Amino acid sequence: MNTTKNRWLIALSAIAIHLSIGGAYAYSVYTTPVSEQMGWTPTQVTIAFTIMMALAGSSAALFGKFVEKSGPRKSAMVSAVLFGVGQAGAGVAIAVDSLILFLLTYGLASGLGLGIGYISPVSTLVKWFPDRRGLATGLAVLGFGTGALITAPLAASLMSAVGIANTFYILGLTYFVFITLGASYIAPPPEGWMPAGMKKDMASGKKVFKKDLQQLTSKEAVKTRRFWLLWIMMLINTTAGIMMISVASPMAQEVVGLSAAAAATMVGIMGIFNGGGRIGWAAASDYIGRPNVFLIFFIIQTVAFFTLPITTNAIIFQILILLVVSCYGGGFSNLPAFIGDLFGTKQLGSIHGYLLTTWSLGGVFGPMLVSQIRERTDGYTAVFYVFLGLITLSLIVSILMKLDIKRIEKAYERKEETDAVNY
Repeated sequence: MNTTKNRWLIALSAIAIHLSIGGAYAYSVYTTPVSEQMGWTPTQVTIAFTIMMALAGSSAALFGKFVEKSGPRKSAMVSAVLFGVGQAGAGVAIAVDSLILFLLTYGLASGLGLGIGYISPVSTLVKWFPDRRGLATGLAVLGFGTGALITAPLAASLMSAVGIANTFYILGLTYFVFITLGASYIAPPPEGWMPAGMKKDMASGKKVFKKDLQQLTSKEAVKTRRFWLLWIMMLINTTAGIMMISVASPMAQEVVGLSAAAAATMVGIMGIFNGGGRIGWAAASDYIGRPNVFLIFFIIQTVAFFTLPITTNAIIFQILILLVVSCYGGGFSNLPAFIGDLFGTKQLGSIHGYLLTTWSLGGVFGPMLVSQIRERTDGYTAVFYVFLGLITLSLIVSILMKLDIKRIEKAYERKEETDAVNY
C-alpha cells in the first residue's frame, strides 16, 4: 500500500505537523495580555514556556523508542492529542483563573506533545528521501520555524476579537486538526524502497550514493565516539544560536548603537535567516556532505565571534549575527540527515531524540551564560570571547568527526578487500 503514496505528500504531512507544533515559539504574544488580564506576573506566565521548552528536548529523548516502536502515525496522533489538549487546556486555565492548570496544560502537556511531534515524521522522511535527505528534513524543520511567524499575528488578532481563552480553544483545535491530517497520510516506505530516479542513476553509474556508515540501534549508537562528537557540536551550536536570539536587540543597541526600531527590524530579519538557514544549509548538505556543512558552520562562527567585539560598523555587526542565526537553524535541519548518514535509519527517531537533549540544555545555557557574563562584566565583549572559545572547540570536534568517519570508511574498505581476496 505504501508504494502508492507520494513522497512529496509525505513531506507535506510532516510540514503540517511541524507548522502546528512550531506555533509554540509564538508564546511571547501571550505574555503581556495574560499577565494583565489574570494578574499573574510576567515571570509566572513565562514559566509555562520554560517548562514547555525544557520538556521539548527531554521528551524527544524519553519517547524516542516509543516513536520507533509505534510508527509515525500513532506517535503523531499522540502528539496531536497532547499538544491540542495542552493549548486548549490553557484556555480553560484562563477561564477558571488557575496558574497551576496553565503550567500543567501549556507547559507540561504541550511540551510533551511538542517533543513527540518533532521527531515523529523525521525518520520516515529520511527513508522516503534517501537521495535528498537534507532537503526533506530541511523542509519539515523549516515548517517548525515558520509556525511562529503564522501563529503570532493570528493569535494577536484572535485575542483582540474573541478574548484570550477563546484564542487558546481555537488554536488548540486547529493544531489538533492539522497534526491529525498530517498523521493520517504519513507512513514509512516498504523496506529497501528507492525512488525510480535514484535506481536509474545507480544502475547507469551516473551517480554514486554513499551508503550509511552503519546501521545501529540507539543503544549501540550512544556507545560510539561519533555520537558524542555530534552531541557536543549540536550543544555548542544550539547554545550560541539561542544566546544570540535571546539578546540580539539590546546587544545591537549597546554595542553598535542601533536604535530600538532598527534592532526590532533586525530581530524580524533574524527569523528569516533562521528559517532560510534550515532549508538552505540542509539542501546544500546533499551536495557537499553533512560533515562539511558543520565544519563550515563553525568556521563562520569562529570568524563571527572573533570579529563581533572589535567591529563598530552596524551593518557588519548585523550580518555576523544573521550568519550565526542561520547556522543555528541549519544545525537542526541537518541533524536528522546526519544521524541517518552516521547510524542508519534502523532507530533514527530514538537517536534523534537523544541528540535533541542539546536543544533543552542549549535553551538553558545560552541565555544563562550571556546574562551572567553581561551582569558581571557590564558589557558584551566577554560574551563574544567566551563563545569564541566554545565555537573553536566545536571546530576542533567537527574535524575529529571527519577523521573518525574516514577511519571507519577505510576500515570497511580494508575488510571488503580482504573478503574479496578470501572469496
